[in-house]
Amino acid sequence: MKKIIIAEDIKAILEKEQSFLNRADIRTLTVSANEQALALHRAETADLIIVNLDSPQMSGEMLCSLIRDDKELCKVSIIIICSNTESDAKRCSLCRANAFITSPPDKAILLQEMHQLLYVAPRKSLRVPLSIKIHVISKGTPFMAYAENISVSGMLLHSEALLFGGDTITCSFYLPDSTHITIDAEVIRVLEKETEHDTNYYGVKFVDLRIDSSSAIEAFVEKECRHNT
Repeated sequence: MKKIIIAEDIKAILEKEQSFLNRADIRTLTVSANEQALALHRAETADLIIVNLDSPQMSGEMLCSLIRDDKELCKVSIIIICSNTESDAKRCSLCRANAFITSPPDKAILLQEMHQLLYVAPRKSLRVPLSIKIHVISKGTPFMAYAENISVSGMLLHSEALLFGGDTITCSFYLPDSTHITIDAEVIRVLEKETEHDTNYYGVKFVDLRIDSSSAIEAFVEKECRHNT
């Protein structure tokens, strides 16, 4: 059973995503403030905490500091929601959260972060934004997709093409340093569209990643993480 502690206003954004939050292996606990998240984590030992950077009595930095400095509480993933400002981004990068997302959070990106942090090994869940074009082949049919982020284990893509969970695709793309990657991947998440005009979002997991490709992606991710801290 995975336990998620989440701020009430953030959970409201995900109310329509019943397929994820209502899974049999997930228990969702809501709080109205960061100090409540800390108290609940002490009592329940959550796997993931999702809160706002700013809260009346306890900031996101204070919450992260108290958790990370406590050997009984520190083994939890934390996502911070903050405003889209340079100062808030810097605050988040220094507070030892696993990820931060600007408000209002994009539901597809938030769900992908939640899924990665709950079900992927910590090393592999380290990921960074990546806005590049992806050449994809599915069942012999080529199409274009665009990456939102990347980790050693997979990517979040969006495309007009229709895919289903379990589909295997071949992805070909260039990292920003010009390294060319060609790899097979499996669609593990199909994220619900808000409207019929939205593109489709897919969480994909890399399959049989070659050592050279894995090393190139890992080096890129770690470089970007150092650059953003």
